[in-house]
Amino acid sequence: MSIRFLPMPTETAAAYWNGGDDAYGLKPERQVSDGDGVPCRHCLRLVGAGEPYLILAHRPFPALQPYAETGPIFLHAEPCAAHQPSADMPPMLTSRDYIVRGYSSENRILYGTGAVVPNADIPTYAQDLLDREDVAYLHIRSARNNCYQCRVERA
Repeated sequence: MSIRFLPMPTETAAAYWNGGDDAYGLKPERQVSDGDGVPCRHCLRLVGAGEPYLILAHRPFPALQPYAETGPIFLHAEPCAAHQPSADMPPMLTSRDYIVRGYSSENRILYGTGAVVPNADIPTYAQDLLDREDVAYLHIRSARNNCYQCRVERA
């Protein structure tokens, strides 16, 4: 088995690009990147210096429930090409470590799966978790701020 890193769905990004409300019912805020640490959740690349981006509350779950975490994310302000799902680490994952956490098919956190994982070890840890039958998918989150980065599934 292998893994693949997935971006925010294009339909979700397009809703924000077209002025849609975020998870809290607010319009996304618009900023200009200084080029330092602004990862876009659609192309899974860093937003370049001088490029506009959106800040918004995002809930990467299909419905409200106790484990449906909501938090801030960044997104290019103008449409960008979606990251092509693959086993290659997304270019935006530049921090030294991230939280990697498993979820059930009911979109619930699977206790004992979450760990702060060094960047270079993410593919191996993700593969180990996805080898488990009870793990449906993973989220990668910031180890410092818990912000959602991307989803990982079986390839």
